[in-house]
Amino acid sequence: MNPALIAVAIIAFIVILIIISNIKIVPQSKAYVIERLGTYSTTWETGLHVKVPIFERVAKVVSLKEQVVDFPPQPVITKDNVTMQIDTVVFFQITDPKLYTYGVERPISAIENLSATTLRNIIGEMELDHTLTSRDIINAKIRGILDEATDPWGIKVNRVELKNILPPREIQDAMEKQMKAERERRESILRAEGEKASQILVAQGKKESQILEAEANKQSAILHAEAVKESKMREAEGEADAIRTVMKARAEGIACINDSMPSDAYIRLKSLEAFESAANGQATKIIIPSEIQGLAGLAQGVTEVIKG
Repeated sequence: MNPALIAVAIIAFIVILIIISNIKIVPQSKAYVIERLGTYSTTWETGLHVKVPIFERVAKVVSLKEQVVDFPPQPVITKDNVTMQIDTVVFFQITDPKLYTYGVERPISAIENLSATTLRNIIGEMELDHTLTSRDIINAKIRGILDEATDPWGIKVNRVELKNILPPREIQDAMEKQMKAERERRESILRAEGEKASQILVAQGKKESQILEAEANKQSAILHAEAVKESKMREAEGEADAIRTVMKARAEGIACINDSMPSDAYIRLKSLEAFESAANGQATKIIIPSEIQGLAGLAQGVTEVIKG
């Protein structure tokens, strides 16, 4: 085989290998920072790119995704001289790969130190109770300061969260006792409210029972009164009917007497019977009409005649 052909084939193979090795495909959410002869040249974004051999190199591969960094607890002192341990979580995103590559050495370490310093400054202006109840305010202040400070580094801080706030053990014990006392107080209040509600329900039940009993007694009295009224009415009606019957009988008797046209002797005899009934009474004095006196003489004469 011709040596010249072999040399050309080897050179061509090497050239192909060099070209292939310098073809770069930048994936989604990545950015390549390119240097040419040691100086920043350009930033490759998503797609196919070819690097000039020897003269250009990929200085840094930068992720454009949002990243999370969990920093270890930092000792901080509150305004009322209480030392606490606070660890933070920072959510950030690289917005400028060039600034991120050349802006600061070890940017994550820089963010950690800046976060700790900012946290100490903010907590140092707050008392313990305020610190424990103002996480959102502290988060917002740290985020604003970090975002402004990291802007020249091509970094945007999206969110900062205080993960844990750990006061000294004696303060934790005091807080636990306070929380226990508060729970017991709420339990007592709930128990008292339950007993109050139970008493109210019992009182309402008694009240309704008394009302129902009073209504029942009222209805019973009404029914009894109506029954007595009905009985008296019927008794009165019976007496009235009896009186009417007696009066009717008397009227009929008088009518019969009138129809028979009694003689004067009969009338005088009836008068004498009436006088006899009056004489049988308790009266001490009796006034005798002249007609009855004559009638008595008549009766005596009749008696004597009968005897003769």
